[in-house]
Amino acid sequence: MKPELLEGGIMPAEDVYSLSPLKATRDAAFSARLPGSKSFTNRALLLAAQRADTTEVTNALHAEDTELLAKCLDGFKGLTAEKTADGFRLSRRAGRLGAPDHELFIGGAGTPARFLLSFAAEADGATVVTGIPRLCERPMGHILEALERVGIATECLQTPGCVPARIHGGEPVGTEWEIDGSVSSQFVSSLMLLAGRRPAGSAPITVRVPGHLVSRPYVEMTAQIMNQVGIPVEEAGPAAWRITPAEPKPSRIEIEPDASAMSYVLGAAAITGSKVSVPGIGSGSKQGDVGFARIMEAMGCRLTMDAERIEIEGPKDGLRGVDVDMELMPDVVLTLAVVAAFAKGPTRITNIANLRVKECDRIDAAATELGRMGVKAIQHDDSLEIHPGDPIKPARIETYNDHRVAMSFALAGLLRPGIEIADPGCVAKSFPNFWEEYERFRAHHSAEAEHV
Repeated sequence: MKPELLEGGIMPAEDVYSLSPLKATRDAAFSARLPGSKSFTNRALLLAAQRADTTEVTNALHAEDTELLAKCLDGFKGLTAEKTADGFRLSRRAGRLGAPDHELFIGGAGTPARFLLSFAAEADGATVVTGIPRLCERPMGHILEALERVGIATECLQTPGCVPARIHGGEPVGTEWEIDGSVSSQFVSSLMLLAGRRPAGSAPITVRVPGHLVSRPYVEMTAQIMNQVGIPVEEAGPAAWRITPAEPKPSRIEIEPDASAMSYVLGAAAITGSKVSVPGIGSGSKQGDVGFARIMEAMGCRLTMDAERIEIEGPKDGLRGVDVDMELMPDVVLTLAVVAAFAKGPTRITNIANLRVKECDRIDAAATELGRMGVKAIQHDDSLEIHPGDPIKPARIETYNDHRVAMSFALAGLLRPGIEIADPGCVAKSFPNFWEEYERFRAHHSAEAEHV
């Protein structure tokens, strides 16, 4: 059965969503309505919190992660953050903020947690950042070590290198900062944002990653939005960025649509042989997950992309498997894994080791749930192979409290009967109205459908 949607299209937690396959599709393109980018919203909230006076973040993502981040920022003395109709409003009344009187609970939000740890570095007093048990298992050591190197005292209150952690506000020192980026690019972005918050007129700070950097596009997104608001960032080496501290200038920061969310509608078009049009995002976006459109093209889709729009048409004669390195697009690996289950020939997804330390172990989750549907999937330490061929079986998909598992496996229900999604409400973390958009896609193809 389909649970009743809550206000805003949100699905209640601890329920099951039973999916029904499409009976036919239309030739007319489905025009997607996507939320604002989660990655850009998180960064914009931090930049808005830096600026004196009031700053509006518009077309922003309203979801669990971003709303928890805004609530945590609102806890700092001298700063208010509130939700608006299309985003958030932040007002900074103090030049230097005070630490909150209470622990900052950030739920399961990894990026906001890592950003908050460095944001707290310049607040007077001690700030404690904590979250749900899974977040308290995820690695935070590299950003904590980097803060220590620039003179900020930190304490891990339970497990070394994890939250809950206490940050003692102070004055970061030095102009050459190093950070390990081998586990998460979020650590690098966190330190870059801290460098930009130093007093205007301070000497430029170089943030350098001495070894391997994963998910580089997310760092490039950080550089892009910092430059956009008037904090100069320039590359200073193969994995180094020179930041000139400055106060953000604009009183309004607009957010583009979310490329990770886009992967679900592109995947839906790919497997159903239909057309999807996504306005407001295109070839100029710095979101790495825009590259998912190119993977769909490699699998046989027809792709049209310009600066303001992406359109995909799935092939009528079936998709083909691919061999692809997904290090730069980790958040759309699960989408690709489900799409690959409907391709002709195997798909091999490589360089994805960091998926094992996401909201769940996503490599294991993908292999387990594909197997539950009767699709052969072989997992390795840092890769995943999908071997389609056998008929897809009815299955109840376990989602591990991971939004991306739920949204990705929902695609299978567009073509195969008997697919159920457990805990469908977990999509609230990044795409609260996902099920509403999913049903809008289905309704588009139920009206005057033209071919099977």
